Amino acid sequence: MHIDKLQFAALAAAGALLAACPALAEDRNPDGQGQAVITVLNGNEIPGGIPQDAVHLKVDGKDSTVTGWTSLRSPASKIEVVILLDDGARESLGLQFKDIAKFIQGLPPDAWVAVAYMMYGHAALAGPLTTDHAAAVRELHLPMRKMAGINASSYFCLSDLAKNWPSTEAHARREVVMVTDGVDYYEMHYDPQDPYVQKAIDDSARAHLIVYAIYWSEQNRFDNTAYASDSGQNLLAQVTQATGGKSYWEGYGNPVTIVPYLDDIARRIHNQYELDFMTPIGAKPKMANLRLKLNVRAKVDAPQQVYVHPGVE
Repeated sequence: MHIDKLQFAALAAAGALLAACPALAEDRNPDGQGQAVITVLNGNEIPGGIPQDAVHLKVDGKDSTVTGWTSLRSPASKIEVVILLDDGARESLGLQFKDIAKFIQGLPPDAWVAVAYMMYGHAALAGPLTTDHAAAVRELHLPMRKMAGINASSYFCLSDLAKNWPSTEAHARREVVMVTDGVDYYEMHYDPQDPYVQKAIDDSARAHLIVYAIYWSEQNRFDNTAYASDSGQNLLAQVTQATGGKSYWEGYGNPVTIVPYLDDIARRIHNQYELDFMTPIGAKPKMANLRLKLNVRAKVDAPQQVYVHPGVE
């Protein structure tokens, strides 16, 4: 078949246009936008706090742009805290209520706080979020006796809390303090890819929760085994690391006191920054892996997974 020079030029131009289409389509997709709460410890020695240009960020392995970096120490920074207690925990947890009450009362005066209980896969709120910290303390009660495993799964309960967070305040930090053994009764063998744990991580990231976990064993025999303790502690660590929180435990048994854990959580809440960023993304919202480094001497805890959505063109 004979193709003259004019036809050849037209075909070449069409081929070049087709090759360019994916790139053009990608250019039309706006960068994704995301937000995360970052905990920065041992950075108080730096006058004026950590500067934005000290923050280096990768999202899904790609260099990303920091568009905002704000200290959350200001009284104008809104914070909501839910104390999520396992209703199948040993009754000895009641001995810690005095210290949990002290933690609640030590939160910033304008912090909103609520107490909830893990029951049958749900986070049952004992009362609404309130700045009346004394009222929140009155919602503390002993775990339900003879009901080992009543939580069904700590991760079902966390997912439920994330999807039904008792506030629509878009600009408030959302902090969760879970007290549980972390055993998943729907996936009894240890599985680092436990689907219920992964779902809890996904739901927590979408709701922008920062999760702290204090290990406290339940009442039944299985929970007293080393296997159950290892499994629960490792699963809780997955959730807290993914959300930028921290897990606390002391071997296989329950600690004499959880005061050091609560003190550390309070310190972390007092040393947080809000991070806003932009990163290359497709046309749909997605979960992404976040890696953050500071070029100053400070310890940083950032969520490993964040929710990113397309920006506005």
